[in-house]
Amino acid sequence: MSKTTEVITPFDERVIPCYARRPIVFVKGKGAKLWDINGKVYLDFLAGIAVLNVGHSHPTVVAAIQQQAAELMHVSNLYYTPSQGLLAEKLAGLALGGKCFFCNSGAEANEALIKLARLWGHENNRFEIITMKNSFHGRTLATLTATGQEKVQKGFEPLPSGFRHARLNDLGSVKEVLTPRTAAILVEAVQGEGGVIPATQEFMQGLRALCNEKGYLLLCDEVQCGLGRTGKWFAFQHFDVEPDAFSLAKALGSGFPIGAIVTNPKLANVLKSGKHASTFGGNPLACAAAMATLQVIEQEGLLPHAWAMGEKLKQGLQSLVEKFPLHLTEVRGLGLMLGLVMATGAKALEEKLLDIGLITLATGEHVLRLLPPLNIKPSEVEEALDILADTCAELFAQAAPEKVTPE
Repeated sequence: MSKTTEVITPFDERVIPCYARRPIVFVKGKGAKLWDINGKVYLDFLAGIAVLNVGHSHPTVVAAIQQQAAELMHVSNLYYTPSQGLLAEKLAGLALGGKCFFCNSGAEANEALIKLARLWGHENNRFEIITMKNSFHGRTLATLTATGQEKVQKGFEPLPSGFRHARLNDLGSVKEVLTPRTAAILVEAVQGEGGVIPATQEFMQGLRALCNEKGYLLLCDEVQCGLGRTGKWFAFQHFDVEPDAFSLAKALGSGFPIGAIVTNPKLANVLKSGKHASTFGGNPLACAAAMATLQVIEQEGLLPHAWAMGEKLKQGLQSLVEKFPLHLTEVRGLGLMLGLVMATGAKALEEKLLDIGLITLATGEHVLRLLPPLNIKPSEVEEALDILADTCAELFAQAAPEKVTPE
């Protein structure tokens, strides 16, 4: 029995098969590289699906977790711990200036936003939340209903009431689904699972103006596109708007589970004692990981670096589109949240790249998603582009372009 089979066998026998796992066992990560159990090295342009923004096993994050684990990992939210207050102060200082609630995942963070909106609108019988088609907000019953994709809802009917869906970048479609019960609009500034689709300036500013006019809350899901992924702390900052609250998770703890919502001052005290809770939310270990992650992003200048590397990667991908126009149609996204749009399904390209040693992810059926760590090196971007060029040439039965990496 091979080493890989030894690990996979108990999974197949005892782990509920919720995931379509690839038959690879990873045992070590460093920066943008991963090693499998057989010693093969991979270039990671997925980063745990936008989780490892500072790369695998960053020494600053590792040291913070080790130190905190040796001192105090958990008590409960019945008491105070130093790190949670410091993290809340840091996050609120980055945007909105209100208060934070901590949990463990993106779905939980979006559940908290939903409860916040409902509680805020309760006295006026306003509870409906408008979300976008093609969005993704989680897999709890409420968040999968908020998600504008039927494929994640199928089989879980009857779904909770109180959600209506409009179209991203179509303000008229939002206005069409407004009712006297509308409380909030929830939007991703860049849709991730839906195919790496950015909102437009006109749409985001239109939503803010509409919410101001009608008295709705504007909520942003920054679970995937936040924390530097697009070259700014939060993706909504590209559009010169501020939501009333937003959700975070994924990259916040560099792989240690933590989620959060951040509110403006108006909403800071809506969720009072007894209205919401999370046993592990904001425990000392999670907060230490998050504080270290934010420290690395700041001290290493990863926001401008992510934008620069994103532009380099985008230029290289655009060159591929020009070389293979029958198969590749578009490059879209912001910063290091990019999608290579294909004329046919993207799964075959993802699988071929994985065989060679480049980790990506097909999403929205026709889009290859690329989410490398924010501290990706220029040489690693060039390596990925060269692998993509060779793989596309082989897959599409065309000669490889002479050069796809930008100068």
